[in-house]
Amino acid sequence: MNKQEQIKIIEDMQAVVEQMRLDDLEEDPSLENEMFECSCCGKTQSLAGSIQYGKYRLCNSCVLLAETGFAIGKFKTADDLIKAMEDSRLEEMCEFIKQEESRVNN
Repeated sequence: MNKQEQIKIIEDMQAVVEQMRLDDLEEDPSLENEMFECSCCGKTQSLAGSIQYGKYRLCNSCVLLAETGFAIGKFKTADDLIKAMEDSRLEEMCEFIKQEESRVNN
């Protein structure tokens, strides 16, 4: 797969994933304020546009990573993506701990 094909896939996936989020919000606007911790990036995100991949719930941004990765052959399973994102999840956890410590100390 050449670079042009990859770019086309990424652009197409961006549009599809954004439409999923918009469809979820149209169907149930309260989803924007219903939050969960993404299994992939570790951030607290809106349920709008999220997808359950087996035991993992991914936020809309990580759904884009997953679907693009699957389409271009970078990942075969959600487990592959979860492993690849481990450092980002750990950074997010560390940032949360720092913010909590700062909040408690002030």
